[in-house]
Amino acid sequence: MTLHVEAVSKQFLGVLALDRVDLVLRPGRVHALVGENGAGKSTLIKVMTGVHRPDRGRITYRGEVVGFGAPRDAQAVGISTIYQELNLVAAMSVARNLFLGREPLNRLRLIDFAAMHREAQAVLSRYGVAVDVRRPLGEFSTGVQQMVAIARAVSTRARVVIMDEPTSSLEPREVDRLAQVIDLLRADEVAVLFVTHKLDEVFRLGQDVTVLRDGRRVFSGEVADTDRLRLVATMLGRPVDDVSAHGLTSFGDGGGAGPGDDGVAVLRADDLSRRGALSHVSVDVRPGEVVGLAGLLGSGRSETVRALFGAEPVDSGTILVGGEPTGRRWSPARAIAGGVGLVSEDRKVEGIVGDLSVRDNLVLAALPRLARGGFVSRRRCDALVDTFVRRLRIKMTGPDQPVRELSGGNQQKVLLARMLCLNPKVLLLDEPTRGIDVGAKAEIQALIDELAGAGLGVVLISSELEELVEGATRVFVLRDGAVVGSLGGDAISEHRIMTTIAAAAREEAASD
Repeated sequence: MTLHVEAVSKQFLGVLALDRVDLVLRPGRVHALVGENGAGKSTLIKVMTGVHRPDRGRITYRGEVVGFGAPRDAQAVGISTIYQELNLVAAMSVARNLFLGREPLNRLRLIDFAAMHREAQAVLSRYGVAVDVRRPLGEFSTGVQQMVAIARAVSTRARVVIMDEPTSSLEPREVDRLAQVIDLLRADEVAVLFVTHKLDEVFRLGQDVTVLRDGRRVFSGEVADTDRLRLVATMLGRPVDDVSAHGLTSFGDGGGAGPGDDGVAVLRADDLSRRGALSHVSVDVRPGEVVGLAGLLGSGRSETVRALFGAEPVDSGTILVGGEPTGRRWSPARAIAGGVGLVSEDRKVEGIVGDLSVRDNLVLAALPRLARGGFVSRRRCDALVDTFVRRLRIKMTGPDQPVRELSGGNQQKVLLARMLCLNPKVLLLDEPTRGIDVGAKAEIQALIDELAGAGLGVVLISSELEELVEGATRVFVLRDGAVVGSLGGDAISEHRIMTTIAAAAREEAASD
């Protein structure tokens, strides 16, 4: 074995985060680590890599008992970690990020930029990433940044690679590329710990799997000897029969109540275009309807909802709310006033304010409505927070807890509550279940279904096609910033969505 965690326990302020956890990583094998948020996965990674010291138990690496004082110590002996929240420097070039802390030097002990650029291009090309390594990393998509983080980690000649939700921002072809990288690591006898919420990835990539629940190891075995249903039941601590009574998601049949009788779109876009981003996009959503936007990363889904919200300008086209044109000065402030809310894809960057409390984050957009004479009523804020904490079942120690301390699922609920407390007519949701555990995902899916059932219009972007298939009334399929097809009713299926994308690609290739 390469790394062995034996009976490790860790406690924070009297709370047992890890309780006698065992884990074995073997060379040339991928070990999937799964569990709900708060199960102890992140704490276990931090104990393994020197961020935290275990209170009890021991860690053996390549036959020797080790005790890392810092992550740098773990990296120095060959344990490399790719964290879910990318630890990259957006303002630096791709090459600088790839070689940060280990830049090649010339004879004068200065950074040899020419050599660094050559090596960076070679490393990234091995993993199928074709970008200008001299440009700032922040200019590229989240998916590209994730691949750079992965390339940086595996290029350090590590013997153990820990991947924490590495596919959360990747489109299907990039996931395929990552699978190829993992195959290369396995061929080199590298041990891989793969933390994920996506059970499809467990069965596609993993050979071994461990389930954590409430800080304890509740299952460990070979992937070939288990199935998806049993894993979900084990993660949730519920009987298999209970879990099997539900579908793959917690959406009801048909994605909400369906469009209202009057058929008037609560939000409609006609012929939206913006150079380099959108090309004649027309979509609409009616009350009580969940409209899905499907497509690969870079297809224009996020750009569409951001344009609908006024967060990005358009060169031409019309947006109507409740049948009324919004005009050329459409902005997020006007959108909110008109009953349109957006929950962005990147909750860390464009959503939560980490150092502020749950209370302050939740009421942020509602402050103008809560103010009287320039002063915000604490009583009204607390009443609003209490209402939505109970309604969305947000788990926290109290409203004054910093929101950064919440799990990903509960942070997402805070962002949903921020929009819902404004009583919107339509909600734009960009990957609302990305990077959260199966329990929180089920709660958010059920909430979307409930909101649509109450008459709210919902536009849903999801890279998990099963969410669109089970949750959407209609689906618009996008490619290269254009709508290339629309599906409704029984025609919505994963196969039809992917076939529509592929057909558009073939037509484009034929026209060229």
